[in-house]
Amino acid sequence: MSQEFFLTEISRHIWDTKYRHREADRVVDREVTDTWQRIARGLAAVEPENQEQWADRFYGILEGFRFLPGGRIQAGTGTAHRVTLFNCFVMGVIEDSMDGIFDGLKEGALTMQQGGGVGYDFSTLRPRGTYARAAGAVASGPVSFMRIWDAMCGTLLSTGARRGAMMATLRCDHPDIVEFIEAKQDRMALRNFNLSIQVTDEFMEAVRADSEWPLVFPAESIQGREGETVIREWPGYAQALPCKIVARVPARELWQRLMRATYEYAEPGVLFVDRINRMNNLWYREHITATNPCGEIPLPPYGACNLGSVNLTQFIQRPFADDARVDLTALTSTVATAVRLMDNVTTASRFPLPAQRDQAHHSRRIGLGVTGLADSLILLGLRYDSDAGRAQAARIMRTVCHSAYRASIELARERGSFPAFEKEQYLQGRFVQALPEDIREGIARNGIRNSHLTAIAPTGTISLLANNISSGIEPVYDWSYQRAVREADGSLVHYKLTDFARQRWSEAHGDTPVPDTFVRAWEITPEAHLDMQAALQPFVDSAISKTINVPPDYDYEAFRSLYETAYDKGLKGCTTFRENPVTGAVLETTAAATHHCCTIDREAD
Repeated sequence: MSQEFFLTEISRHIWDTKYRHREADRVVDREVTDTWQRIARGLAAVEPENQEQWADRFYGILEGFRFLPGGRIQAGTGTAHRVTLFNCFVMGVIEDSMDGIFDGLKEGALTMQQGGGVGYDFSTLRPRGTYARAAGAVASGPVSFMRIWDAMCGTLLSTGARRGAMMATLRCDHPDIVEFIEAKQDRMALRNFNLSIQVTDEFMEAVRADSEWPLVFPAESIQGREGETVIREWPGYAQALPCKIVARVPARELWQRLMRATYEYAEPGVLFVDRINRMNNLWYREHITATNPCGEIPLPPYGACNLGSVNLTQFIQRPFADDARVDLTALTSTVATAVRLMDNVTTASRFPLPAQRDQAHHSRRIGLGVTGLADSLILLGLRYDSDAGRAQAARIMRTVCHSAYRASIELARERGSFPAFEKEQYLQGRFVQALPEDIREGIARNGIRNSHLTAIAPTGTISLLANNISSGIEPVYDWSYQRAVREADGSLVHYKLTDFARQRWSEAHGDTPVPDTFVRAWEITPEAHLDMQAALQPFVDSAISKTINVPPDYDYEAFRSLYETAYDKGLKGCTTFRENPVTGAVLETTAAATHHCCTIDREAD
């Protein structure tokens, strides 16, 4: 009798509707084991030799949901469908012209049609009310054009496209920054976008000094070159250039507008963009101003990355016992095989645009992360918000990171380094310099196959697939709740779910009360959420998708410093969620806690 891998009804539903391979009305994947075989064989097919051996090894980490490739990999590998296997894209620089704007719109549509989520930096578009000399017209500003993207995305979603997620970013010194901050306070506005502000170190200094902050735009692009200018780097320009000061505002007042907006409406988030670029392994050839829709992959123009997550619950030995432990040996082995699998994704994948293919092949970025962290800590007898819990989480992520780098070095010895690798400059990168000596020596000796290796995604859908484990590094939302999932025909079906760790406890201990290590998102202080993200960031070379859940009755005076705390803790970005009338909640739960990036219509994976 075959093993039953689906322990929950929703898990089988997710597989059947999202990842099970069909050709028209013909079912190809009879069971989930067929899906794993399809993925394993499809990615082993790009191996120059020993394809059967690698197919077996890939299957070994897929079986039982030990390793969860991103949704595009699971749905598209080994099929004849002309789709990308990559989840995450940042689109090209939007040229500030009607032709350039609609070229960017078309490229985004083509990318989303094939299943990719996209990020855009709208800072290149002239601020509202400025005179466009070439067209002889007054500019309507970036937010107005974002509405066109939003309509396009909604249209694609209505035609059956699986994803409609987009990220929009804007510089903190763009003259339309206030309009951007307030853009989603209308319940119907920009529902297909997540918004994040590019926050610079200079702006944070101005906020703390309570000084004035100049709002600027490249002087050559707006009428009236006279007046005060400052030198700024700006997207779309190879060198820093004079930017005209359009207005000055109190930095602290602008910051409080942002904090009040995110308190009341859960957006915008922030990207600490200078830190992102400072810590970028490809600092010597990239300047990053945007991320994928959920923020875990900062990317250059036309950048792309594929995702995968290790299911940590599958590496816990003797759960709930006094001697419960993480099998780090098995974890290390799984990570090494997963790196090879994900590198093969880059070789096997199609791309919506040639520029995306070129960027992906030049860097061979992968985003290997973890999911099920909160449930795993419960199985180990550790509270999510304890020092011991954070230390264990950091130990796990350090193992994932260092194992991934060592595996990529071995791949480089076999296959060669990524084409954009420049040894001396790569080794000078701040993240790389913090790696253990043996890894740095290995890079110097053999190179490295992938420019970046780690990222932590929200993993909403694939965590449901893996029998409703906790998502990414988020705390458990609640022990039981209702979850709405969209059917293939567009209708919604509701499932009553029980958290994976809570179910395991009931199976082992019946009705015995749970210990205090069982803690939910809304029972954890916002500061403890930030502490967990900060504990893992040193081992993540891309970024972390993490929502700081805030109870509805949380006092604004306590809330207003959260983004500054995130900055001080060394994070690359931050997002909060406090239930409100505009965003509502994804999960129907007694706690009403959720991840606002991932609605039922635009899951992140």
